[in-house]
Amino acid sequence: MTDTRKPFALIGAAGYIAPRHMRAIKDLGHTLAVAYDINDSVGIIDSLHPQAEFFTQFECFQEHAQTLRRDPATALAYVAVCSPNHLHHPHIAAGLRLGADVICEKPLVPTPELLHELQRIEAETGRRVFNILQLRHHDAILKLREKVAAAPADTKFDVELTYITSRGKWYAQSWKGDPRKSYGVATNIGVHFFDMLHFIFGQLQTSVVHHQAEASAAGFLEYERARVRWFLSIDANDLPDSVKGKKTTFRNIDISGEQLEFSEGFTDLHTVSYREILAGRGYGLADARHCIETVAAIRRMAPVAATGAEVHPFIAARRG
Repeated sequence: MTDTRKPFALIGAAGYIAPRHMRAIKDLGHTLAVAYDINDSVGIIDSLHPQAEFFTQFECFQEHAQTLRRDPATALAYVAVCSPNHLHHPHIAAGLRLGADVICEKPLVPTPELLHELQRIEAETGRRVFNILQLRHHDAILKLREKVAAAPADTKFDVELTYITSRGKWYAQSWKGDPRKSYGVATNIGVHFFDMLHFIFGQLQTSVVHHQAEASAAGFLEYERARVRWFLSIDANDLPDSVKGKKTTFRNIDISGEQLEFSEGFTDLHTVSYREILAGRGYGLADARHCIETVAAIRRMAPVAATGAEVHPFIAARRG
């Protein structure tokens, strides 16, 4: 019987999101052949892929991967990238040049220019890059997309997006708190939502920033089918009074007066994403372009004062 298991590598094995990738690889019947991270807190490997090789030096990881490449039976089929945001581009490039397809977390890269560079490396190597855009597989998101598509063509929905995920003092000391590495709040925690908005409401027509700080950002986006007021924060002080002391996270998406409830259903979305990629239906560089362009533009924008329906209520309250 032919062995259909594919060998995977994982870069960034000690990170928060890495176990979801390990689980997806196992759930779909494949093998984690080798993993890498500068940190060695990767005991989770024992329960999922105890046979995996592990390295804390990237050069040793690369050398081992090159050795595997000598035999078609062991050559890496995929490299999963879960490293800090600023390392995505070099790690994706390294994976492609190892002769593997690459599966990477968001944000794929910080700028459209680096996206173009990855397209060049894809052409040079004949391999492909896939982005984990898991919200596109969520049942609630898919149903909303169908509802928007079925609405009269001239309907434009009014959306209010609020996402506050409190972070402690450790955050500022980590790569996530360094805008040179995470690219800031709007990119690090917002890119998921900006991709979702594009997926549901079409092309972006207007983008304005009303507030941009180390721990929070806010603005207005207009898509083909929606006007969106957005607010993102990692500051617990921004939590509504009704939530403070009870929860550390507040997420609210209001669409023309109706709440989008999608707090459930996240558990298996990485596995679904992997299944789609392995079946040839994954989201590639072209699919990631829109959200990369959106967050890159937001980072460059100077905040402008605005009043009225375009301003998120949390910002309007600050201004009194």
